[in-house]
Amino acid sequence: MELNGRVAVVTGGTRGVGAGIARSFAEAGAEVVVCARRPPEVPVEGTEFAALDVRDHDAVRAFFAGLSRVDVLVNNAGGGPYRLLADADAERHTRVVELNLLAPLAVSLAAYPHLKRAKGSVVMVGSVSGSRPSPGSAAYGAAKAGLENLARSMAVEWAPDVRVNTLVVGMVRTELAHLHYGDEDGVGAVSRTVPLGRLAEPAEVGSAAVFLASAGAAYITGASLLVHGGGERPAFLDAATADRETTTNKES
Repeated sequence: MELNGRVAVVTGGTRGVGAGIARSFAEAGAEVVVCARRPPEVPVEGTEFAALDVRDHDAVRAFFAGLSRVDVLVNNAGGGPYRLLADADAERHTRVVELNLLAPLAVSLAAYPHLKRAKGSVVMVGSVSGSRPSPGSAAYGAAKAGLENLARSMAVEWAPDVRVNTLVVGMVRTELAHLHYGDEDGVGAVSRTVPLGRLAEPAEVGSAAVFLASAGAAYITGASLLVHGGGERPAFLDAATADRETTTNKES
């Protein structure tokens, strides 16, 4: 999965999952430009930082116009606070959708001329929140659902010149994990809900992104790659009071 000489732009690539993705691309030999509103507290080795607010369409267009080449675009910038729908006005929810759906669209359009020349690829960083109920982050989940659909449509419209795929990411252990899952006991409890028994590491998401951008995925476009450790165990299995083993024996 070597990417020697390729130029990769990773939005939101200064911390967490984005930093893991940027690091993985750099280790694969790519020249990596990470974009965010603020510089990283700890620079990601092997990357170059560029200040950019992906919600500012004029700034996005100017940024890509100033680049000489882009082979890979990773639309990673996103997120949103815990916010019940009725606890905020529509404008606040709209800003979450803007960051997680409209900004990746604008960034992809600005990068398209470079990507078309390079026969490159786009990797959207989606979320399991886009395919299941997402209470407390409904606008985020809706935006991620839209992002996955956008990627599929983009893959058809931009073929055969540009490949477009989505990483559907589950729970990841980053430096901000405590904000979502609590202390170590909380992280441990959440980890036990995952079939693989742990949260993902940012580097594992990065490896998946590198694969989708590499020649090894040359015939993959319009796809969604699940990076979620097997997903979530259905809650009803633990809630049911029936003796499943006895029931199975009787039925057999």
